[in-house]
Amino acid sequence: MSRLAGLTRGIRGPLLAAALLRLALLMAAYALTGTRILTQGDTESYLEPGRNLIRHGLFWSAGQPEIDRTPGYPLFAMLTGMTAGNALLTAAAQILLSFIAMSILSRIAGQLYPNRNVGIRAAWLYACEPLSILYTVRLMPETLFVLLLLAAIERLIAFELGARLRNLALAGIFLAAAIYVRPVAWYLGFFLAAGLAVTAKQPSLRWKAPAILLLSLVPWLAAWQIRNAVEAGYNGFSSIVEKNLYFFQSAEVSADLRHISLESEQQKLGYPDESAYLAAHPEQRTWTRPQRLRFMRAQAMQILRQHPFLYLKTHFAGVAVVAFSPCATEWLQMLGAYPESMPRRILNEGIAASIERVVLAHPGVTLAMALLETLVLTLYALAVRGLLAPPQNRLPEYTLLGIALYFLLIAGGAQAVGRYRLPVMPILCVFAAAGIPISRAKQMRSHDGPAFVSKRTN
Repeated sequence: MSRLAGLTRGIRGPLLAAALLRLALLMAAYALTGTRILTQGDTESYLEPGRNLIRHGLFWSAGQPEIDRTPGYPLFAMLTGMTAGNALLTAAAQILLSFIAMSILSRIAGQLYPNRNVGIRAAWLYACEPLSILYTVRLMPETLFVLLLLAAIERLIAFELGARLRNLALAGIFLAAAIYVRPVAWYLGFFLAAGLAVTAKQPSLRWKAPAILLLSLVPWLAAWQIRNAVEAGYNGFSSIVEKNLYFFQSAEVSADLRHISLESEQQKLGYPDESAYLAAHPEQRTWTRPQRLRFMRAQAMQILRQHPFLYLKTHFAGVAVVAFSPCATEWLQMLGAYPESMPRRILNEGIAASIERVVLAHPGVTLAMALLETLVLTLYALAVRGLLAPPQNRLPEYTLLGIALYFLLIAGGAQAVGRYRLPVMPILCVFAAAGIPISRAKQMRSHDGPAFVSKRTN
């Protein structure tokens, strides 16, 4: 408790603002839409295996081992309220997690920019950042994932500033826990290990640092892949990889080649469920799931290899969606104000056509989109300004920038949505906080007295 108090000391104002904004959204959403929007979309796919794990000790869905989802978020959701079907309790627990994440974020900013009060400004930005507010109260894994990711980043930066190997071991454990919540970070540890090998200042650390990180990370990843292999005959970490390749990334390329919509191509391939898939592929009724997944991967990779430039075009179009989507749709849905006639996917209709239709038919939605987009672009502009400021701790800055680029680039493709930007938002808030212009007098005062920087425990 004393450690948590130390983390939150000095950012009580941002924490209070964060609590008010998130609780206000939760109460408004519940009053307007009940728990329907809080638990819509992918939420149930996390809850069913979690229920079976708690009640029967089996991480199963639909009578077979679950290999799409990993157990991190399902366990969290069950233990915080969903065992009893109480979505509000789980949302409240996520709000508490967001406070801890904000405190760690403030600490990271203080480590990078000491004596500039950047930690407090970063906390204020994150407290008021719309996407982070929105997904704190949605029953999705993002809030828990961001917390664990920030914990890993904080220990990684502590190592870069103090060269203590135990910090890398903790970073690896936190990163493994984050991957068990969202497998999208599976490759990140290997990129970080390569970076440590290149940037280590001491020759001995060029092999010790990446070795410690990987030794604290890889066994946890291997354990889940062994579980999947033993229980389901699937050798990967999450079968979402194969499904995204087949139903989204290669399907988008095929749809472009045939000049049809992505939805039409997906329907032809048998999306979105098993019954539709088997209707499209009746010859696979006797196949096992691993056989079907190998087929999906092989077919998808063949298409992507044959049309690499078209794939890159669709992939980076998805990166742009992740990076710049205002996520107005999600806000309107949360408040029960989403027009049914809105375009379903920008990638299908084209950005210009989608914007034109929205502007003409829904001026109120247009205003909301414009406001949210302005906030996103302002945050990016401030982040660029912060990165271009005179250097203080360039290696940790490059580490944060590399992590942000990893999540943007890996989230591209036809499955791209704005919520995939969530792991990037805390990093943007750190850089943007460093880029906020302050008067010369305030700058002098901040150097004269200590800013909020938590006591380091490297």
